[in-house]
Formats: sequence, C-alpha cells, structure tokens
Amino acid sequence: MKKEKRKLRRHPDASLNAHLQQDLTPPQKPIKKKFRLTLTKKRIIIGILIFVLLTTAAIFFFLHQNKKTQLSISKPRAVNLLVPSTLSGLPVTPSVNLRPVTAVMVENSTDARPQSGLDQASVVFEAVAEGGITRFMAVYQDSLPAYIGPVRSARPYYVSWALGFDANYAHVGGSAEGLNDIQAWGVKDLDQFYNDSAYQRITSRYAPHNVYTGFPQLTTLEQAKGYTSSNFTGFPRKADAAAPTPKASKIDFALSGSDYDAHFDYLPSANSYSRSQAGAPHMVVDQNGVQKQITPKVVIAMVVPLGQGALDASNAYYSDYTTVGSGQAFVFQDGSVTLGTWTKTANNAQISFTDSSGNVLKLNAGQTWITAVSDAGSVSYTN
Repeated sequence: MKKEKRKLRRHPDASLNAHLQQDLTPPQKPIKKKFRLTLTKKRIIIGILIFVLLTTAAIFFFLHQNKKTQLSISKPRAVNLLVPSTLSGLPVTPSVNLRPVTAVMVENSTDARPQSGLDQASVVFEAVAEGGITRFMAVYQDSLPAYIGPVRSARPYYVSWALGFDANYAHVGGSAEGLNDIQAWGVKDLDQFYNDSAYQRITSRYAPHNVYTGFPQLTTLEQAKGYTSSNFTGFPRKADAAAPTPKASKIDFALSGSDYDAHFDYLPSANSYSRSQAGAPHMVVDQNGVQKQITPKVVIAMVVPLGQGALDASNAYYSDYTTVGSGQAFVFQDGSVTLGTWTKTANNAQISFTDSSGNVLKLNAGQTWITAVSDAGSVSYTN
C-alpha cells in the first residue's frame, strides 16, 4: 500500500492521479429512492384492472353461452310424432289410440234439434228407433267434446254396433231388450240411471230432451269403473283421392218421412259432404250457442233387414234390425260411390265393407257417417 502511494506522488499527471485515487476508494452503497404513485397514476392502474376483469368476464360469458347454444343445436328437442288414429284415420299423438272408445246415444226427434257434439264424433250410426224417429250413436276417441246431447235410451242394434268398437256405452235407460243385451253381452255400461253424476239436465229444454253429458265427466266415470281401454279393429283408411268429375254429388236416404229423411251434398273444395234433414242443413250447437253444419268425409248406406219389435210405452213398435250377417252397401267418398257389401260376423265383431270383388274398401280419414236403410231402393244419388 505504501509503495502505491509513493508511485502516485511521483506521477506527473494530477488528473490521472485523482482518477486512480477514486478507483481505490471503497464503493459506497447506493441510496434507494422511495417509489411513490401519484393519485392520478393510482386511478389509471385501477381503471386498467377493472377493464381487464370486465373484459375477461364478458369473454367467459360469451363462450359459455355459445357452448350452450351449440349443445342445444346438436341435441334437438324431442317431438311428438303423429300416427293414424285407429278410429278416424286422422293424425293423432300415439296416446290418443290408448284411450277408450266411448259411444253415446243421441236423440233426433224434432224437439232435440239442434244436437250437440255430433260433429266431433269419428263415427256416427243412424237408424230408426221407433215411431219413425231416427236416433244416432256417436262414437268418440280422437276428440273429447265437453257438451253432448240430448242423450237418450239404448237399443239392441246400437249395442251390437258399439261392441264392434269395444266401446263404453253411454245412454239413459233403454228398451227392455236393449238393457237385457247390455247385461248378457258384457257391455261396458255407462247408464245414466246408475251414474247420474256424469250427466246433467239443462234448463233450456224440457224432459226427456234435456239430458246432456260430456268429457271429462265420462272420462272420470270410465276411470272409476276401470273402463280405460278399447281393443278393436278400425276401418282401413286411405288418402283422399277426389274424382276429377264427381259422379255422386247429391245423395238421398229415404228413412221414415220428410222430417227424418237424410240428404248429403258433395263439397269438392273440402272433399266432404254437408248433411241436411227435414229440408234444412243439419246443424249442431256448442255450449256457447255457436252453430255449424255436420260435414262427414265418408257417407255409407247399409241395407239392414228391419222388422217390428215390441211395443214401447207410447204404443209404438220398437225397430228390430238384424245386425249380424251381411247386406248391400253404398259407400260414398271422393265424390263417387262404390257398390259393395257390409259384413258383421258376430255381435262383438267389427263391421267390414268390401267392394263387388270382395276387396276390403279403404275409407278416407275423418268422420264416417253410417245410415241403416231398409232396402236398396231407399238410396238415390245424382251427379
């Protein structure tokens, strides 16, 4: 150390000597300056942080929603596929075909008009009850109207036709033979005499033309009795195929006189038939008083042997139709007519309709109106 000091004293350059002296001076620790943020800088930083957080949240939300959208697109919602109704042939959800079939007796005396619910039946049977007065049996499964009537009494031929559909049978009493057949044939009975809660008497008409029923009252009764399904064969159905030139546009059935004879006019635009009786459109009325004309898609006249049964309380003969067997049939649809045969092999067997070659006739989907006539001469039609 001393030698170095002597050398420095002997160096002629004073500035170099000072530099060397500085290099030999021990290094001093740097003085740390405190870092302080101004209020403005703090606000800027906080703003940046908030912006980053909000942007991140927005990106996350967008990605999450987009993922949900993609999942919903890749997995479409299940839809209820439609199938043909066993009763009407119209498209329905599969659950409709699991319902029981319900047949309701509906009056057609002049005091009973206009009726309610006939337009919503999938199948309607028409025949003379007694004294020339016709009566209907309306058959339901597809639609369940809340207002049906006036409901009247049972007859054995209607009971036989109802059995072909394994139907629950709604009526108000009946002829002695009809009530006996209900018991003997094991019909699923919904007689108003023993099930009054499913029926009501309206005040706008007088008895016996004022008994009405409807769904769900009948459904409640059927469930209580365990009548919850029907095992039957429906009519074979087909798609509409309207004739380019209609061959049977005006149809007449002679039943028992001007008050009850039926008339049908073909409607090309709807490929259906408007029904009239007593020289006027056959109207129905709903619970709100709205009226509409009955317009079936298929009209059938079947020649059924008719005789006299027992006398009723008014000293009129009950009708006595032979329902088991076969006979001539006139099937009107698509503006045309097919001459064929109806066949029913047993009380609980379904009616079938075949053409002149014995082929089963397929019917248009929709309401089928079936009228029993006493002979082929009771049916007439023109272009």
